Amino acid sequence: MNERHPIAVVFVEDDDDVAAGSAQALELAGFEVMRYDTVEAARSAVTAGLPAVVVCDVKLPGTSGTAWAQELHRLDPELPVILITGHGDIAMAVQAMRDGAYDFIEKPCSSERLASVVRRAAEKRRLVLEVLSLRRQLEGWQGIKAALIGRSTQMERVRELVRTLAAAPADVIVYGETGTGKDLVARCLHDHSERRRGNFVPVNCGGLPETLVDSEIFGHEVGSFTGATRRRIGKFEHANGGTLFLDEIESMPPAVQVKLLRALQDRTIERVGSNDAVRIDCRVIAASKEDLRVLSEQKRFRADLYYRLGVAFIELPPLRERREDIPLLFEHFTLQAARRYDRPAPIADDRTLSALMAHAWPGNVRELHNVADRFVLGLLGDELGAKLGQHERSAALPEQLEHIERALITESLRRQHGDVTLAAHALGVPKQTLYDKLRRLHIDATEFRAGPG
Repeated sequence: MNERHPIAVVFVEDDDDVAAGSAQALELAGFEVMRYDTVEAARSAVTAGLPAVVVCDVKLPGTSGTAWAQELHRLDPELPVILITGHGDIAMAVQAMRDGAYDFIEKPCSSERLASVVRRAAEKRRLVLEVLSLRRQLEGWQGIKAALIGRSTQMERVRELVRTLAAAPADVIVYGETGTGKDLVARCLHDHSERRRGNFVPVNCGGLPETLVDSEIFGHEVGSFTGATRRRIGKFEHANGGTLFLDEIESMPPAVQVKLLRALQDRTIERVGSNDAVRIDCRVIAASKEDLRVLSEQKRFRADLYYRLGVAFIELPPLRERREDIPLLFEHFTLQAARRYDRPAPIADDRTLSALMAHAWPGNVRELHNVADRFVLGLLGDELGAKLGQHERSAALPEQLEHIERALITESLRRQHGDVTLAAHALGVPKQTLYDKLRRLHIDATEFRAGPG
């Protein structure tokens, strides 16, 4: 049995010999068993969200097993109910499965068969409860934490930087690989600053034709060039009182960099075709996937503009360096996709999560978002490993194993609220072995003692 989320068995059987033998088989398989001889005796022990599987005989004195299965389905539709049937009750049990029961076992059954069916049901129950726990965490998160999702120490540092810099008027450079969420960081800086009532104006510097960059950012006057039939307010001016976000600033043409530097120094701009200075009060956040200081040393980016912009820095870690955040992020994107496509949110099983944790994620969070969309649409199927594994050669096996080991350990510590003894038991390793791994991986168990989330 998987110990990450211990699942008990509520066993209802009025035949003492059958009950005793079955309970012993399940206990030997590692389950805690709660025995009852009637539904009436067991009813109060089963509540919605209980970490348990129900195994119940069909024919009982008082309420029947099939009637109780329907009752439990209304109480908790995800609770697995396994019915024990005689030969003549199989048709009834099949109907009960159509009505929501998990499975049925025909008498007499072997200990191996009983344990196998209960083990599968327990695994399903564990996954459901873990997903519900993740969803409750996501629902309870607010503000910056709800926008920049993650439990890793790297993301906590990012959130702390955003909290600090949001209240400051300084311009900011956000670094990160493609798909790490630089635009989300910029939006958070704006939304939690005193400028949040002003406009947040994003500009993709790499997506504008070079002939139009000047006009797009600074605006133009009528007749300033062929086709300029009316005045245009540029992005800089539109951001007055708010925030201008310059994404992929490393791709900005040198001539526009000169004008941007002047605008940042004087906090004024001139529309194309005008000699009149327009006073601007806005914060500038720049994002780049390359180190602007290195580019400036290579004469590929103006050094004076870099030093003007480079007051404060936020660096976003790639997803492969914070794998412990993958389950929570994947659940978040799955819920979003389910709402967007008006479909039920599926639950990722262990095989899916293992594939997600092992993948190199060259596209970072954006790639994970796309995988969650395909997951909800049912497009991953049995080819999940192949779809996610096509880039795996880019990461060495020891590096992949270390990332997976780190993620599993931190996830277990989170669930056990930092208790190393319980975490070691859940992971199936001696406590001293876990302590050795914590030292080698530089993981501080005390960081998890405040509880999950």
